[in-house]
Amino acid sequence: MKPGFDPSLVLFVIIVSLATTITGQNNRAYDDCGQKVECGDINLEYPFWGADRPRYCGHPGFQLTCQSDVPVLLYEPVNYRVLENPDTSARTIKVARADLWSNLCPPSLHNTTYNSTLFNGDNFNQENVSLFYKCNTSLFVTQPFGNIFPCTVNTTSSDSYFLIRASSTVVSTVSDLMVQCENHIEVPVNQTSANILGSATATSENLQSALKAGFNLRWTVFNNECDDCMRSNGRCGSNSTSPELFVCYCANGNFSTTCDNRSVDEGGSGSSSLPIILAIVGAVVAIVVIGGGILCCRQRRKRRAIKEASPAQTETKAILTSSTVSSNYNFTSSIPSYPNSSKTSKDYTKSSYFGTQVFTYEELAVATDNFNDSRELGDGGFGTVYYGKLLDGREVAVKRLYENNFKRVEQFLNEVEILTRLEHENLVKLYGCTSKRSKELILVYEYIPNGTVADHLHGKLANSSSSIFSWSVRLNISIETAEALAYLHKSDIIHRDVKTNNILLDKSFRVKVADFGLSRLFPNDATHVSTAPQGTPGYVDPEYYQCYQLTDKSDVYSFGVVLIELISSLQAVDTNRHKLDINLANLAMTKIQNHMLEELVDKSIGFETNGTVRRMITLVSELAFRCLQQEKDMRPTMKEVVEILRGIQNDEQNAQKPEVLDIVVDDGALLKDHNTEPPSPDFGATNKLVDSSVPSSSDS
Repeated sequence: MKPGFDPSLVLFVIIVSLATTITGQNNRAYDDCGQKVECGDINLEYPFWGADRPRYCGHPGFQLTCQSDVPVLLYEPVNYRVLENPDTSARTIKVARADLWSNLCPPSLHNTTYNSTLFNGDNFNQENVSLFYKCNTSLFVTQPFGNIFPCTVNTTSSDSYFLIRASSTVVSTVSDLMVQCENHIEVPVNQTSANILGSATATSENLQSALKAGFNLRWTVFNNECDDCMRSNGRCGSNSTSPELFVCYCANGNFSTTCDNRSVDEGGSGSSSLPIILAIVGAVVAIVVIGGGILCCRQRRKRRAIKEASPAQTETKAILTSSTVSSNYNFTSSIPSYPNSSKTSKDYTKSSYFGTQVFTYEELAVATDNFNDSRELGDGGFGTVYYGKLLDGREVAVKRLYENNFKRVEQFLNEVEILTRLEHENLVKLYGCTSKRSKELILVYEYIPNGTVADHLHGKLANSSSSIFSWSVRLNISIETAEALAYLHKSDIIHRDVKTNNILLDKSFRVKVADFGLSRLFPNDATHVSTAPQGTPGYVDPEYYQCYQLTDKSDVYSFGVVLIELISSLQAVDTNRHKLDINLANLAMTKIQNHMLEELVDKSIGFETNGTVRRMITLVSELAFRCLQQEKDMRPTMKEVVEILRGIQNDEQNAQKPEVLDIVVDDGALLKDHNTEPPSPDFGATNKLVDSSVPSSSDS
């Protein structure tokens, strides 16, 4: 027997593990349903589910998603923001309509509805406020007893009204409004807000505050059953095969009523029997010696590998502290990009995963000095990134995912599968990864030292790089990013998280598009994929957010935001701006529509001093305007975007449009302002009207 190997100890551990596994297989649901849906400062339990809390721990009608630390109750056709922790004893929750949270005039109008078998909103001291849209005030018989507020939807402005319908004196007014207004919806508000809105002096700000204050709902699903289950130290949930049926998850099994009543649920099972344990233990005894020998050999090989790797670890630590690294490598918050090194290690060809290299956790621990904090490059969306150096001398960036739950494993596998099938000079190429059964999920890329586009535009490199981040560099970045996305779409892949933080730059400012954790493979011949919206606030396609339909035009919208960032050097979302301008896309559309492009453009890139630059920026802003259209069919394809940007760069479009200055909007068409004087002699002698038609998206 090998030194240090105790077969009796191994046998004991295996027996205990098997007994625990068999008797505790049913404990998984019990443990899972002890977790809460955590989002920001709010924690929710049964009947709610979502995030790390499985579906069977809640009821189908109570799905939640966490959006910017705000839990959102997914409920067609209107989603609801959860405003505070619910009162579990009273089964009440305060919510507000997500579509009216920051916009009184959403593109789609829906009444406030909820399933009466799941919720009850009638037992609270609250009233409905009526909202009337697109009203023709010239047709009113009498002036409405209500409060007017302006609305602009898809560039069309109209008068709208709100009023509280509690009083019988407004019945005729309501009838008049319903006849003369195109749309009408009702939203509950609390009594305090109703009193304010009932005043003749109430304003649209009062209405917005009332809608944000929300209203109460009481859930009524399986309340008595859940109470009985919890009294028996169980945890409430639903049948995994029939989610509408209640199940009480207990420490020793899944039961249809309570843990005391031990009536076994069809979707689960009761406690295990001792004979099954003994039969398996008998089989274990027969193989324990062989298993122990294998275990011993593995431990010995692992110790030898770590011992041999120690000199390399010392070497990489010395490299990090040397002045050469300090001067040549700029540790940024980018999610690093990919390798073109011709070096290969003989050890790296031993195994592959989706066709890519598989590293052991120990190899990467050595490469990063055991994930030393001094090696940290930054935090990505799903993990921390470290600088590392492999045994063959290659510099790498190692993305260590935060946790190995099901969602992280899914994103890990998704990124590995997508990256291994791609080959494009402007896309990240995966260098390797750990096995999905590794103690941690880790992705390995080539280390790219020049940061992200966001770093250079408005991040920590903005001040130091302003002299070299010229308009020509920005235009080239937009072209290479567009070519990468067009390649993805041609490969039936939607990136789904296009943003300047995911556009990496090498030392020559060449683009490497990164982070494919949220990407989706697009089925052939499909018009869209139905999925809950994911992505980064400020970049998410509004039609995708409203309709849950993901298309390649969702990437086009996000790319439009990137174009505006390249033009303006502003962040996609900035709460320090005016509340109407927090979202950069909204700010840009307003500036472009009101032909005030000069107020949007970064002053440092020559818009006011160089006529050629002014022409190109104007044309790029026109393209961004098309990409940011609310309706996806109005947006160009990425293939068209590449062609337009290449034309601008090659001065092909400038030859046809030599005196373009600003963009205005007239009945949905894009026109160029022809009344502005040229800012410099090289700009041109005359100004001409440019073709106002929007090219069709034939490839959409």
